[in-house]
Amino acid sequence: MSMRFAAKARRGLVALTVAAGVAVGVSGCGGGGGGDDKPSGPASAATAGDPGPSTQEGDPEQPLAELRGSDGLLLRITSAQRDSGGFVTVNGTLKNDGARTAVIPSALSGNETEIIKNGRSLGGATLVDPKGKKRYYVLRDTEGRPLTTTGFTTLKSGATLAVFMQFPAPPAGVTEVDFQLPTFTSAGIKVSG
Repeated sequence: MSMRFAAKARRGLVALTVAAGVAVGVSGCGGGGGGDDKPSGPASAATAGDPGPSTQEGDPEQPLAELRGSDGLLLRITSAQRDSGGFVTVNGTLKNDGARTAVIPSALSGNETEIIKNGRSLGGATLVDPKGKKRYYVLRDTEGRPLTTTGFTTLKSGATLAVFMQFPAPPAGVTEVDFQLPTFTSAGIKVSG
């Protein structure tokens, strides 16, 4: 009986040691190394009950543009980055600055049947090259789903949602485009990269 007890005690001690090691390892995963990590503004303010800051406090980067929409919706475009694959990815945050929960307008999805059948999205967004007189629509995958934030229908008062949209890249010399999204004001933005 004492050998069985000793074996169980050893297994329990090993399990406790492994659990403690995992707990220490997991707690060290979030920090990073050099102390240069910045808190992620949009992700930390994305909770539905947290109103988040009205301006981007603590974020040294100014948004490229702020667009006002219906029902107190505010779209802040934080980057428009050209990448090597021939795309431009526009990132930002959608915030409900209104006093009530906002129903996301279906018009934001655009009017293309293939995009609409995939649910609410920002598929109606376009980039316009005014000099080249070209309009660039949100890209779609092989199944017709828009390459943009999807699946949101409401936004509580004060809540913020991180969003993205991916477009074909205009020619390399084009660095300024107009960003348009149905029900929102339009704005000129600079494309980097």
